Amino acid sequence: MADLINETMQFRVEKDKNKASKVIMQVYTAMEEKGYDPVNQIVGYLISGDPTYITSYNNARYMIRTLERDELLEELVRFYAQAHEED
Repeated sequence: MADLINETMQFRVEKDKNKASKVIMQVYTAMEEKGYDPVNQIVGYLISGDPTYITSYNNARYMIRTLERDELLEELVRFYAQAHEED
């Protein structure tokens, strides 16, 4: 039983990767247009799961809730890693 704690678990999400990217950018734009700091607000949502961090302007709150938070995080990590591959 103790050996299970030391094993690495594999996590895989097989979802539409383009959708996550589009949703993040649409929500980011809506937050910016409303005068919020999009990075802080989206991080607040990702950490807490509380949709009130996201404005309802331009349907942003609805759009972000069409995806699981793990899908959004996966897309953010993928984007960051690809942007820094050549470093």
